[in-house]
Amino acid sequence: MSSDLQTTERHAPRGPVTGKAAHGVPGWLVVLLAVASGMTVANLYYAQPLLSSLADVFHVSTAAAGGLITLTQVGYVIGMLFLVPLGDRLEKRRLVTTLLTVTTLALAVAGLATSFPMLLIASLISGATSVVAQILVPFAANLAPDHARGKIVGRVMSGLLTGILLSRTVSSLVSDLAGWRVVYLGSAVLMAILAVSLRTALPSHAPTTTIPYAQVLRSTLQLVRTHPALLRRGLYQAAMFGAFSAFWTTVSFVLTGPHFHYSAIGVGIFALVGAAGAAIAPFAGHWADRKLTRPMTGAALAVAALAFALAGFGQHNIILLALAAILIDMAVQTTLILGQHTIYQLDPSARARLNSAFIATFFIGGALGSQLGSLAYRTGGWTALSILGATLPLIALLYWTTEHRTPHSTKH
Repeated sequence: MSSDLQTTERHAPRGPVTGKAAHGVPGWLVVLLAVASGMTVANLYYAQPLLSSLADVFHVSTAAAGGLITLTQVGYVIGMLFLVPLGDRLEKRRLVTTLLTVTTLALAVAGLATSFPMLLIASLISGATSVVAQILVPFAANLAPDHARGKIVGRVMSGLLTGILLSRTVSSLVSDLAGWRVVYLGSAVLMAILAVSLRTALPSHAPTTTIPYAQVLRSTLQLVRTHPALLRRGLYQAAMFGAFSAFWTTVSFVLTGPHFHYSAIGVGIFALVGAAGAAIAPFAGHWADRKLTRPMTGAALAVAALAFALAGFGQHNIILLALAAILIDMAVQTTLILGQHTIYQLDPSARARLNSAFIATFFIGGALGSQLGSLAYRTGGWTALSILGATLPLIALLYWTTEHRTPHSTKH
């Protein structure tokens, strides 16, 4: 009896959406979650087009300025490993509000920084607490009914991915018009507004576990061993995100090179092309709900490899390069949403921890892809980068062929 009550408590949403879960989450709440996810994850990428300006302002080398991106990403990994699992241990609305408050303060400090170390520390903290996006996605999955979970997660993820893709464009334009400090201070204001909005709008959602925090962290690692599908989907996405990162880390060199002569703002505007790929997210969620996860994963991996073949020929043709960018982003988003839909079904009471392990796995792939992409471009130019980008999803596709279509695997 008590076990049944606990199960009911784990799955029943609290607050204003109670009673509507059987028919779906209110559209306005899905939009809010999507916008919030996109705005918070964008904090990780605002600095990329600002590095040259920051190097001049703080009188540091280009390599030292690049460390700002690395440290922000390190903060994000720390947040994924140590903060996101708290989404199963603490009341989620309170956790989200607290993290956004810290993010607001960190971004304000970054915008007012008087020294480079001060900016580095603030970026480390804001990177760690910007994992709010990865708490909101499983939050949406918890609120959604089983038959529409993929669709709702897909819509929220479309907001998150749009935030990633548009962040560089927004940062370039704002810094050009008002200076780099306004980028950070403006984001601080947005985070404060989000904190208040989410505190007001989100339903209260009880923790799904009461085990101690240290055990929560250990159980996150245990989930990887317990659920082979979690590791498999993480490796698929690591390859895809590695290819994605390799492309977007190096494409600016091509666009600003002798064939295109794009300005920094022009590179940012090119990122808008890739943002069109976010349109695939709701479709990917629909495919997941229709139990098409495995075939569409294989198709997405193949499309990503094809996109890099187009990119290889596109170093002198902006149309081919733009088409490649759209296809890469569509493929990466498809496998991401299909992967999240899969892992969320593994253990409904541990969705935050499952998401933490999943994101951390492919985030490492993204970091490696960025480094390998830079190395490939320096040694062999865009052709070498295109070969690397095509190779990663092809390796994942070979791994995909080993996925056995048992009743358990086809379910997910």
